[in-house]
Amino acid sequence: MTAPTTGSLRVSGATLHYEVRGHGPLLLLIPGGTGGAASFDGFADDLAAAYTVATYDPRGMSRSTLDDPEAGQSVAEHADDALRMLELLSPREPARVFGASSGAITALHLLATHPERVERVVAHEPPAVMVLPDAADHRAFLARVQETFRTQGLMPAMAVFGEGLRKAGPKEGGHATEPQPAAELPPQAAARAEQTMANLPYFVGRIVPAFMSYAPDLNRLEALSDRLVLAGGQDSVGELAYRPAALVAERLGLELLHFPGGHVGSTTHPAPFGELLRTAFRAEPVRSVTPPEASGRCR
Repeated sequence: MTAPTTGSLRVSGATLHYEVRGHGPLLLLIPGGTGGAASFDGFADDLAAAYTVATYDPRGMSRSTLDDPEAGQSVAEHADDALRMLELLSPREPARVFGASSGAITALHLLATHPERVERVVAHEPPAVMVLPDAADHRAFLARVQETFRTQGLMPAMAVFGEGLRKAGPKEGGHATEPQPAAELPPQAAARAEQTMANLPYFVGRIVPAFMSYAPDLNRLEALSDRLVLAGGQDSVGELAYRPAALVAERLGLELLHFPGGHVGSTTHPAPFGELLRTAFRAEPVRSVTPPEASGRCR
């Protein structure tokens, strides 16, 4: 693995840690969940053969520090951080952007508000559950997670959250917020698991409520759908984070692109995930002639 060039970027209320590899047009990778720049280490080098690949720790995560550690979070603020990264690293040309999970929500808002800076967005399982027909149930679910966090603490809240994300039992690779015990991992992976655990209180307390209560502007995205690829995991069909991607793809008349693995397929299947991502940025978005088969499972 090639060591990336690292830097820091001052933005409103925070300092972002970012990493850059390769040469060519800019490809910005936005991590989700408790992940940071390191969550793309499995395929960033491969993509750097064709692109200048940049990724970063979202504000408040890992090495990206908040001026006020208690500050509330918003999708708009996180999308503005991504915009500042584009302005720094690709000031004259629009960039390609990939977002995973909450990072996919950031990418959707970036596209909707600053389309002139974006050539194409690939959004993998944005958990924008407010677009779903049973959104009221999910508001209650989010409130239950927050109440459990407040009254019982982190791990009981994570148990409620994890169960709500699945339609059935855990799938291969688990969820990004369910790290393996560090003792079972090699040193580099153990360090990442430790950082994941350190990020969990911030994720549960501020990222989950801000991002999962966000409702994307579907009319705006429809007008920009020629620049948008919506994606889900082959192994997460029907799960909560998959359903908004499938529903929005159907609404916009786009074919949902299926990546290897589940919600964290970029970590569990890095090589094939990265190769399909490269293809997604080369190809034209595919229009759906009939509603995708999976879309019937969205309701």
